[in-house]
Amino acid sequence: MTEAYLAQDDFHAVDAWWRAANYLTVGQIYLMGNPLLTEALGPQHVKPRLLGHWGTSPGLNLLWAHLNRAIESRDLNMLFVTGPCHGGPAIVANTWLEGRYSELYPSVSRDAAGMARLFRQFSFPGGIPSHVAPPDRWPSSTQANAERGQPCAPAERRGASPLLMSSASGGCRYPVTPPSF
Repeated sequence: MTEAYLAQDDFHAVDAWWRAANYLTVGQIYLMGNPLLTEALGPQHVKPRLLGHWGTSPGLNLLWAHLNRAIESRDLNMLFVTGPCHGGPAIVANTWLEGRYSELYPSVSRDAAGMARLFRQFSFPGGIPSHVAPPDRWPSSTQANAERGQPCAPAERRGASPLLMSSASGGCRYPVTPPSF
């Protein structure tokens, strides 16, 4: 009999994180209200114009969950770096789950009211764009068209090994390390 790669507890933790991140991602793309589905879903809860890409998001969410597990369990000096990418709602979902998003934007708290704001603001007038583009917080937010050099700079400044996943054109590509671009 072969030994399992992940302990059951680790498997369940990664799976729970992945499912939560996927729900938060879908909620940002589709929902304008009723984030916890406490009432029957109706047209008034759905955004009139849907922007954001679901296709690349589950993969980004899965990578985020597994890399966080590996970073914690192996004490790795690594950052998961993405380009501006179509997976914007996935990146926002994971940073909200971690609590970092709410630290930077306290009005998007880690409760039902904050989740409602998170969903409503995504790709909506007065909210945040459908691609990862935080204002003035991270210098790498200016890249476009999956430029690979700029996203790696923050990782290199921290002395970390960047794992870059470019998801331009709707799908995750290959890992890129600094010497290869």
